[in-house]
Amino acid sequence: MANPQYTDVVKEMLSKKNKRKFSESVEIAINLRHVDLSQPKNRIDMEVLLPHGIGREIRVGVFARGDMAERAKAAGAYKVISPEEIEKLGDNRPELVKLADETDFFLSEAHLMPTIGKSLGSVLGRQGKMPQPLPPNADIRNIINRLSNSIRLRSRDKPTFHALIGSESMTPEDIAENIEAVVSKLLSMLEKGRYNITSIFVKTTMSKAVRIEV
Repeated sequence: MANPQYTDVVKEMLSKKNKRKFSESVEIAINLRHVDLSQPKNRIDMEVLLPHGIGREIRVGVFARGDMAERAKAAGAYKVISPEEIEKLGDNRPELVKLADETDFFLSEAHLMPTIGKSLGSVLGRQGKMPQPLPPNADIRNIINRLSNSIRLRSRDKPTFHALIGSESMTPEDIAENIEAVVSKLLSMLEKGRYNITSIFVKTTMSKAVRIEV
């Protein structure tokens, strides 16, 4: 059960927004302090498993061939990219950008990682979507299932960053539990915990932000 305060904030935010003809996404904005983000080692870059997903399909792409490719397809991968396609994507930047934009996470057979870094790293790296390497005997179904309910929490060199944590079609309680999962994981990663956080706000795509007290 989520912190009641988070549930109250979500309800307040939803009550103040205008009705739209579509279900808006829900995101949080996090503002850090006393963290030297000019140093890459201090930046936030981690997966957070959400108890209720984000209200839409999470798309996982897999770079693989042979048995691993077949297992990835059977496990529900959004797209399986063969080694031969890697070089083609590297030579077709618009197609690579399109693939990166529509895919949330990538996985790859470990031996393909150097080729991917060389050919696709300029786009995937910039978007924080370089693949996670897969050991030969990896349980790819389990990995894809986990990622299907995960988000990437990622800051760059600025103290403010955003994360998608649900949809307004979800219940306030489910959104609140997702918020709690993100905040708890973030606090565990920061050197001084909540003292490294200036503020956190929650909002939908087009609503006003409401502050969450940490």
